[in-house]
Amino acid sequence: MKDRTFFNAHHSPAGAFATFTLGSKGAKGGFGLELSGPANDNIFVGFESADQPGTFEALPFYGGSESAARDYDVEGHSDLSQAGAIDPFDDSKVTRKMGPSIDTWIAGDLTLTIGSPVGALPEPAAPFTANGFVHNDAYLPAVFGELILDNRSGTFDRRAFIGYRGTERYAGMRVLDPEVGLVGIAQGRNTGIAVDDQDAWAGVAWQPEVILDPTHKENLPFYVAHTGLIVVPVKAGELKRVRVAFGFYREGVVTSGIEGRYLYTELYKNLDEVLKRGISLCDERLQAGKALDESLKGRLTDDRYFQLSHAIRSYYGSTQLLLDPQNQPLWVVNEGEYRMMNTFDLTVDQLFYELALHPWTVRNVLDLYADRYSYDDTVRFPNDPNDYPGGIAFAHDMGVGNAFSLQGRSGYEQAGLTGCFSFMSAEELMNWVLCAGIYLKHSDDNAWGTSRKDVFVRALRSLQNRDHHDPSQRNGLVGSDGWRCRGGAEITTYDSLDASLGQARNNLYLGVKGWATYRILGDALVTLGDAEAAAEANHAADLAAKTIVQSANEVGLLPAVIGEGVEARIIPAIEGLVYPILAGLSLDSDELVNALKRHLQIVLDTGICKFKDGGWRLSSTSRNSWLSKIYLCQYIAEKILGMEPDAQADAAHVGWLLDPENVYFAWSDQMLEGKAVGSRYYPRGVTAALWLLQNGTDLNQITEALSGSNSFAKA
Repeated sequence: MKDRTFFNAHHSPAGAFATFTLGSKGAKGGFGLELSGPANDNIFVGFESADQPGTFEALPFYGGSESAARDYDVEGHSDLSQAGAIDPFDDSKVTRKMGPSIDTWIAGDLTLTIGSPVGALPEPAAPFTANGFVHNDAYLPAVFGELILDNRSGTFDRRAFIGYRGTERYAGMRVLDPEVGLVGIAQGRNTGIAVDDQDAWAGVAWQPEVILDPTHKENLPFYVAHTGLIVVPVKAGELKRVRVAFGFYREGVVTSGIEGRYLYTELYKNLDEVLKRGISLCDERLQAGKALDESLKGRLTDDRYFQLSHAIRSYYGSTQLLLDPQNQPLWVVNEGEYRMMNTFDLTVDQLFYELALHPWTVRNVLDLYADRYSYDDTVRFPNDPNDYPGGIAFAHDMGVGNAFSLQGRSGYEQAGLTGCFSFMSAEELMNWVLCAGIYLKHSDDNAWGTSRKDVFVRALRSLQNRDHHDPSQRNGLVGSDGWRCRGGAEITTYDSLDASLGQARNNLYLGVKGWATYRILGDALVTLGDAEAAAEANHAADLAAKTIVQSANEVGLLPAVIGEGVEARIIPAIEGLVYPILAGLSLDSDELVNALKRHLQIVLDTGICKFKDGGWRLSSTSRNSWLSKIYLCQYIAEKILGMEPDAQADAAHVGWLLDPENVYFAWSDQMLEGKAVGSRYYPRGVTAALWLLQNGTDLNQITEALSGSNSFAKA
């Protein structure tokens, strides 16, 4: 079994686009605000050796570096550093236990625990006013820690420490003002650590050793240097427990295109206030987090518990709750290392997690897509230069790296291409319908549905036209490419794969997803009082099912692209089955379900869609697989198609995440034969939450399982 000690994981508040990443050896973690990967800070957490006074052992989350004092004292006449007194704990002395909320390291007499909030998020009023928001601590931009320092067997007083060497270019390190009532360090106004031990001291120096053993304590606030450290004395015979807060803060306007500021800035005036509140909540949040983790652990195998815990952390590290210039809340999930904003083909996969814990965020994203990131286009068919009716479509994303893109445009899509960066018009159209229809069903928010009825109807017409403008030639599949492709071809979310999953036109994966979209449309349109349009949607679903079933070969295998000679085999053929099921609908097509089950059994049993280690291979013609999609398909295979769980595959997928080449980027999605090659530091893995639906399809099971460490979970 792969070592589960030294790997990076996120520790993140909700809505702050912030993470205290920790776990990989070396200077490979630390405070990240709005970053595409780890901050690469030196993180210092350690304890004085019980055997030799004046020597210290630390968790191995720092790297060797020369003192920057030489940049000032170029001839070396001063003695500003005293390196060499800190050594990393031997690997054999370090153990770790991680759940979705609590991450704990034990090394010798030192225990470090970091707790992240997990649970339901209350909906802010629109327009937002801080005075009317009683659940403000749900969006506190902090995570919660605890140091346990065991000197009960010690024969002398010992010193423990925690701190970091900040890498932010625009702000220096500082110590907290005594008026805050805490001992702490910070980098400017953006990140910081505080403890509640009044015997502790803090300082800034070139090297941590200077702060551990200061000759003159009045020299400790040496702001020219870059390393901040908090030192906690522990008396001989004492067991000391110290509360720790890790805080984040970004003030003012932080996005362009739409000028947004963090909602939490309306609730807390600065970083010092965040740290103070974080300390006061430590006990409550850590206790609740431990209870949550323990409860969840009993619901899943160890391999699945690890993967879900890891994925939940990465999701929160990408979340961002803003206020626009009119004080309207604006929810964003950033796309991991790519930092694309509310990428729609991630939204549809994160849908089930969000509906279970904070469904208002789904509605919030759908509204912005409908109002700002929709457009109308025409379509073209292969080998035909003419334009034909199309209809409403949606952009792939809302922008990149805190820059909201222009109205009706994504930050990703380009004309004239047939692979990566081409348009995903048809799939994003399906994604709006699927998210909106399932939200409507889950929330019973019929007033919202009525307000968006025109979008549902326009979506139906657009989907029909993307099949064919002539009803007599329709087969239920996408047969055209949007005009914006300008001679290129539309793609799917599987943008870096070959045509087996990457091409939108006549694709099996998108065909089943389209079938599900028509089923969701039919149900929504009945709810919204348009029986005639609902009948058209259901007829289109029947056409799609018939076309797919008839495409099977003599043994039951389905082609990856129907009617175009692409005979690759794919697992995500089954993906679309999840949507009607979780909308509470019957599948209403035994032939289609049976055909998909037969296909899946063959590609798995024969190994066509498996790697040598047993991991699932999404396409027989590609070495590239996405873990988030595998998790989704595992749920469908087991809970919808009645197949047994694949424990060998679970072990292989854990192995991918813990591969030494992958651990730096925490949870990653896109794996090339087990190596993370893209979609790193990624939020989409919360599809694994579907594993919690052990006795049915009710998303409230996820709500109940994960409403733990956030004290406002049931607000």
